[in-house]
Amino acid sequence: MKKNKFVTSTIILIIGGLVTKILSMFIRIIMTRYVGSYGIGIYMLLVPTFSLLISLCTLGMPTAISKLVSEDKKNNKKIVLNASTLILLIDIIIIALVYISSDFIANNLLHEPKTYYGILAMGIVLPFISISSILRGYFFGKQRMLPHVITNIVEDIVRLISIVLFVPFCLSKGIEFAVAFLILSNVFSELSSIIIFLILLPKKINKNDIKPNKGYIKDILDISLPSTGSRLIGNIGSFFEPIILTFVLLKVGYSNEFIVNEYGILNGFVMPLILLPSFFTMAISQALLPVVSKGYSNNNKRYVSKKIRQAIFFSLLIGIPCTLIFIFIPDIPLKLIYDTNLGIPYIKVLSIVCLLHYIQAPLTSSLQAMGLARCAMRGTLIGMILRTITLFLLSFLKIGLWGLVISTSINIIYVTVHHIIAVRNILKNSRN
Repeated sequence: MKKNKFVTSTIILIIGGLVTKILSMFIRIIMTRYVGSYGIGIYMLLVPTFSLLISLCTLGMPTAISKLVSEDKKNNKKIVLNASTLILLIDIIIIALVYISSDFIANNLLHEPKTYYGILAMGIVLPFISISSILRGYFFGKQRMLPHVITNIVEDIVRLISIVLFVPFCLSKGIEFAVAFLILSNVFSELSSIIIFLILLPKKINKNDIKPNKGYIKDILDISLPSTGSRLIGNIGSFFEPIILTFVLLKVGYSNEFIVNEYGILNGFVMPLILLPSFFTMAISQALLPVVSKGYSNNNKRYVSKKIRQAIFFSLLIGIPCTLIFIFIPDIPLKLIYDTNLGIPYIKVLSIVCLLHYIQAPLTSSLQAMGLARCAMRGTLIGMILRTITLFLLSFLKIGLWGLVISTSINIIYVTVHHIIAVRNILKNSRN
């Protein structure tokens, strides 16, 4: 096992992450300039539903593939092809349900008819995201991070071009069509990734690789189902977030326009800004998963302990300076990126809590790599329940979107502390 491979992979991912994050900021700026705060508000109402559907359609397959490929004990091509067949069947079912329930979700759950076409657009995008995620998981398992970096950069460039070309036309038809295209643009970006991944994949595939294998499918599901549990729980909580907010805040007297605008500020400007470092910590966790998985499967627990601590150190090295900027001069990055000063009070409060969030991803990856995805899922479930209950109760206090800020903070604190204790106990036991 190469001692420097984790560090090398992390550096590649961070450099690539920096480029893609700059491109993402350009995309966000252009989106905001085109559709305005109201359009961003509609878009952000759709994001929790979109995230939930992505989790259902990918079903934790990228994590499972990464773990199985990194252990190098099975036919890797067969793992990828069996996972692809299974996930496409699941996608067909979910897409059908999306189209059947789109009107109900838009009008009765999100209470915003303009989200209808955006929900329909999700159904078109989902299969592309699923296949791209599976192929990405293969390269992570091989610890080949360059294809991931290249595809991310290409994705953002393609998405940026498609938004510039087509959103103005869609705006002439109505804000709902422009928002729907913001989601639909993912088709072009994910398709570009799929093409690049397929070019880089091993070319020799025989009939035996394509043939479904129950043993392989069972191995994949044994890892993917618990792994997706944490993400799915979080997405379910996020899915109910705008539903609870709109229901309670409308009931206590807030207007729908106020809710959409404030929700757009919080989730369109504030959260993307303070979660900017989490993109890099996610890169660290992605590089960490195959390293910890292989080390743990080889019973090299001292090495695993060292790499987890290294990942947390790197995450804090990035997170602490960013947190200080968000606390003391939040207006500068906010104005620079979004050309607005809206949301500064939210940023100052959430940035302190999000320092814990920056180390959450490496901790979750460590638990999943060591076969403790159920432990991570349990912590996430309790955190989501606490968040949902406090959001519902605090929204009745007529404090606007501060109920969401407080409930989000409670969730971050609980889940991160839970994961820290779980990982510490494992590392402590490994030294005994």
